[in-house]
Amino acid sequence: MNTPKKGKFRHIVFKDGDTWYAVALEFNIVEASDDPKLAFMNLLQAVGGYVKSIGKIKGVRFGALNQKADPEYEKLWTNLNSPKPVRSPYQIDMYGVSSV
Repeated sequence: MNTPKKGKFRHIVFKDGDTWYAVALEFNIVEASDDPKLAFMNLLQAVGGYVKSIGKIKGVRFGALNQKADPEYEKLWTNLNSPKPVRSPYQIDMYGVSSV
């Protein structure tokens, strides 16, 4: 479970058309750029700001830090982690788990 002081989130960086998207699944945050590394760096900054903001709000439930991921991104995550490769309609730059 994520809290304002510790936790982890899953991320995927993929290309759709000419745009790179970086997604934080547990926060439903998406950043876009024409460069995959920049999209990921923007995502890390957005996640940091989001977690910091949530930590400042009194009475906020931790559900804001542990959201249900968008079904499209959840399916993509499942396919990327499948023991049998599943062809993705997107070009994937990276995916993994990062710390809050």
